[in-house]
Order: sequence, then C-alpha cells, then structure tokens
Amino acid sequence: MTTVVLKSHAKVNIGLQILDQRWDGYHTIHTIFQELEFHDTITLEKRDNGCDFSSNVEWLKNDDSNLCVKAWQKLADIFGVGGISIQLEKRIPAGAGLGGGSSNAATILKGLRQLYELNVSDNELESIGVELGADVPFFIQGKTQLGEGIGDKLNPIESVFKGTYLLVVPNLHIDTKWAYGKAKNILDKPIEIVNFASFIRKGIIPFELFENDFEAIVVPAYPEIGQIKNSLRAHKARFASLSGSGSTVFGLFDEEADAKSAESYFSSRYNTFLTSPSH
Repeated sequence: MTTVVLKSHAKVNIGLQILDQRWDGYHTIHTIFQELEFHDTITLEKRDNGCDFSSNVEWLKNDDSNLCVKAWQKLADIFGVGGISIQLEKRIPAGAGLGGGSSNAATILKGLRQLYELNVSDNELESIGVELGADVPFFIQGKTQLGEGIGDKLNPIESVFKGTYLLVVPNLHIDTKWAYGKAKNILDKPIEIVNFASFIRKGIIPFELFENDFEAIVVPAYPEIGQIKNSLRAHKARFASLSGSGSTVFGLFDEEADAKSAESYFSSRYNTFLTSPSH
C-alpha cells in the first residue's frame, strides 16, 4: 500500500463545563464530544523522505506551523517512519469550534499508522496526539465520547444525539485564548459538575443542563451568536448551542425537513452545513 484516502471529521461539543485552570495554563473541562459526518478529505502517499503538504486553502503552509506536518514529524521522530505527501481538501472552517485542525492531525497519525503498518494502539496514538493539541486524542476514535481533563481523558458513550445537525458559521473569529482568558469569571463562582454520561446512560437528556460555559463569555461580546441560537430554537431545533469556544452555533433537529427549512433561513447570511453524527 502506497496511498490512503481518509475522511477527517468535524466535531461539536454537547455541553461544556470549564472546571479549573491548571499550572500550565490549560483548563480542565467536562464535555461530550460528538463527531460528525461533515469532513475534510486527506490523501496520503508514501515518498522517500520529508513531508510535502498541499491544500486547497492558502493559509496552511508546508512548514512546522501546520499541525499536519507536525503530526508526521512526531511519528518520524518516534518510529522513524519514511516520507509522506499530504494532500488536504479543506471544508471545515478554521477557528470555528469544529476541531478541524485537531481532526487533521489525528487523521495523519492514523493514516501513517496504516501506511507504514505501525504496531501502535489507539491509546498510544492518543498519548502522542495530546502533545499536538488538546482535542487531537478525541479524533483517534471519534464517535461520541465524554471528555475530561484538558479533553484528553476520554470515555466512549453510546450516542443518543441522533438527528440532523445544522451548523451555522458566522464570519467571526473568536480567539480561543481570549475566551479561556475570560473564563476566570466562571471559575470564581461555585461549580456543580453536571454528570452528562450518567444522564445519557439513563436515557435522559436534560438539554437545559447541557450548557456550554463559553456562551456566558462569548454572547455578551458577540450578541449575534445569541441571536443565531435563539433563531435555531425558533426553527424547531431540539437543542442549540455554541460549539467549543465558537464561532459555530449548531442546532440538533429531530426532523430533517425542519433542519432544511432552518438552513434556508440562515444560508443567505452565513456559511451553513447540514450533517449527521458519524457512524
């Protein structure tokens, strides 16, 4: 095998609590990661040495500022894998809370394992992945997982978040460092951890408890986010939320027809994507 073509999926967070700030500046969180069918496409081809990266977007460079290149370098350093040609067809918007860069890095790790027939477990890849980014470990196994720690302590759960997802992506760049920097206001208040996984195992989904703490930070600064969320609910979304620290707002719909109707309302003003949970 000299070539593999892989899907690199997006994610949303269903509920996100910010619990604490660690000594290293990272924050501990409590969240449910839900992988989606919406994806980038990555083609990997063996080459003798080095890493040659190309993409359909100009802002990703063929250097070590690129998570894809960093992922190859990690496995080259640890396992001595050979060279690689990476072709990335990017669809997931950058800086939108959908985990696109982290997903790309995880997909490179998995693709190199396949191409070079490395005897490496998913858990080992997750340990390598966290050095690239806090969300990278989730994308090694994907699907639906409870995320704790900095998002690297993961437990798969049976997904009950079925339906059609409408992603609404406003033309806003919300800086993740800024959002986490403002989290001190949340951490100053007493925190009661919502046991997301326990509710799911009981088959109960109290969506009113599945809140994203970043909304209290982001919505006052970017009122448009709150307006999109309210409009999604008004268009029959069973649940609507900010994903990660933004800027994507997503709605979960029981009926695909309702999701399509909502998309027609938003699509003239925003980037929109209809998708479903990954299988």
